[in-house]
Amino acid sequence: MDKQEIEIFFSEILEKEQDVSAGMAAIITLLKVLEKDKSETVQELDSNFQVAVDTMKNTDYPVTAVASGCELFLRFITLAKLDTKTFEACKSIMLHRGQLFLKKLMEARRKVAKLAADFIVDGCRVLTHSRSRVVLLAMKEAAKANKRFEVYVTRSSPDSSGEVMQRQLEDCNISCTVILDSAVAYVMEQVDLVMVGAEGVVESGGIINKVVYMIKVTTLKNQILVINECLVHIHLIHITLNTFL
Repeated sequence: MDKQEIEIFFSEILEKEQDVSAGMAAIITLLKVLEKDKSETVQELDSNFQVAVDTMKNTDYPVTAVASGCELFLRFITLAKLDTKTFEACKSIMLHRGQLFLKKLMEARRKVAKLAADFIVDGCRVLTHSRSRVVLLAMKEAAKANKRFEVYVTRSSPDSSGEVMQRQLEDCNISCTVILDSAVAYVMEQVDLVMVGAEGVVESGGIINKVVYMIKVTTLKNQILVINECLVHIHLIHITLNTFL
């Protein structure tokens, strides 16, 4: 696959499948690259993978999610290099392991959501931001358990993804109110739980996300829950203000 084909395939997945994250779409794209690859050496295959990763990073989708998803996927499948003597057998094992990795990843979101749903208690008020697929699934699981709760979600300008989240929650009969991004500090005093997703989790434990909650949450002693799939973990150093002091 050339760069244009990779970009089109990757973009079409995210446009057609709303429940697929950028990281997961990147993994599906790498699997397609592997299926169509005509390389004759491991080095050439590695080079083609890197071209695909760089191409997806240069799109308008979250680069953190793409980078972390690709890194974990490639680390998982490329151990096949040590298990086989022929290149064709190596590619076959890589493809099998890649499909297995994708299957486990899809199961992981539901498992995480079920665990997170236990933190939502009857009658509580929950604050979230933007549209997180894992958070949405956790709230649906809580609603299935007949828990009554109210959700505040930030509009998340400029894409207004919070309004999409509101519609999806209301479709499940979950009470939801959209608030301005700047109203987070005001609403924080009225909620019992802050539940957010994450674009990435870095080595130091820092969270990469659209809205900064930690300072206000710590001040007001709110309970905060960050939920995500394993693929958002990425090898980056989280820089804070203390880094420069």
